[in-house]
Amino acid sequence: MSKIVIADSSCLIGLCKINKLFVLEKIFENILIPEAVYHEVVIKGKGRQGAEEVKNSDWIEQRKIMNTLAVKALRIGLGPGESEAIILADECKADFLILDDLKARQTAEELGLTVVGTVALLKKAWEKDLIESFEDTLTDLSNVGFRFSVS
Repeated sequence: MSKIVIADSSCLIGLCKINKLFVLEKIFENILIPEAVYHEVVIKGKGRQGAEEVKNSDWIEQRKIMNTLAVKALRIGLGPGESEAIILADECKADFLILDDLKARQTAEELGLTVVGTVALLKKAWEKDLIESFEDTLTDLSNVGFRFSVS
């Protein structure tokens, strides 16, 4: 049985920028994203790196949020994608929520969600021999402007 995994846009965009989006599929098989993440990456991001990759990935599935009031409450301190990703993870009883923003991670953990970041995913990808060098991949991620949160 595959795990339920929700992703925020930072992970998708960052991995696309370094041509490593495939690691998500290799590690998890399927990823769910809320509408706000799809909108941010594919619609607002049209023409940017990641938009077409996410749009055309049949293993990334867009899901609608049911509890819009909870999303509105989280929007006070978080972005729309992060807020919807957290609520979708809660609604789906997700095994993992992929978030990189420190405040969003703390909020998700307070709700009892299991959070992993892009760096942890890349470490797992390296351990599974999906990428050649963990350190070089982190450097690549940094070079494309990815912001790392210290947790």
